[in-house]
Amino acid sequence: MKELYKTRYLQGFSLLVIFLAVVRLAFVDSPREPAASEEAEAEPVTELAEVVAPVPEEVGEEPEAVVAEVGEVEKDTPPAVEDTPPAEVGSSRFFNADGTLARHRIYSVASYATAFPDTNALQLIYARRYGTTPVADRAEAEVRKADLVYIGSNPYYHVAPLGQSIPYLVPRAAMLLQDIGHAFYDSLQIKGIPLHQIVVSSVLRSDADVARLRRRNPNATENSCHRFGTTFDISYVRYKTVEAPDGPARRQVRNDSLKWVLSEVLNDMRNQGRCLIKYERKQPCFHITVR
Repeated sequence: MKELYKTRYLQGFSLLVIFLAVVRLAFVDSPREPAASEEAEAEPVTELAEVVAPVPEEVGEEPEAVVAEVGEVEKDTPPAVEDTPPAEVGSSRFFNADGTLARHRIYSVASYATAFPDTNALQLIYARRYGTTPVADRAEAEVRKADLVYIGSNPYYHVAPLGQSIPYLVPRAAMLLQDIGHAFYDSLQIKGIPLHQIVVSSVLRSDADVARLRRRNPNATENSCHRFGTTFDISYVRYKTVEAPDGPARRQVRNDSLKWVLSEVLNDMRNQGRCLIKYERKQPCFHITVR
């Protein structure tokens, strides 16, 4: 009887084991995805700066770091911007950065003949283009107010006593003469040279002036640029000192030094396309026609 119970027990136990094995094989669990909360707990984020997603590079855009959001992330407060001093205004030609008077060297030109080669024939083309019709005499020039302006000694230049011309120019040439005198002052100032005025030695020649000149000099040309009011001569051997009548004595300046400075000014004007210039030797002057 006991053996019967033992046999049935073993059989039942075996059937139960087989049944559980079949159930196990029939309901095998697939790998389970961990929950978001569990993943966060398993791998806690310690620093936001390390959680950066890669950003694709696009043409024309600056790459920016994208920080993953973990709850509500507070943005860093930008650092305070200190007041920036205003940009310095461009330095002056007359003063150094420390406020002291700037001094510039005298360079002159390599060769007067090379720097100022414009012949009378070339200047005559521009004289006819920009000038007025010749005047018979001074009386006619005085009534040609639409074409000519009177030029006299002023703060920027000195007109010498004129024996073979009259003090009139077309407005274009009068402005050029004024600018030359102004630029000459500026150059003297930045080179530390006492101020001097340029001296104008010849201006507009009327028909009467040309006739008198040819009586004295048969080689004088009738086709002078001076007849059109576009041309004037500036002496390079005479200058007028600028000083106060009761002021202190000024140091003397050699004419050569003033000539060098004047040549720099005229060279700049010519390179800017404002005039044509001939360096005259027989009559010591710069022969200038406006463009």
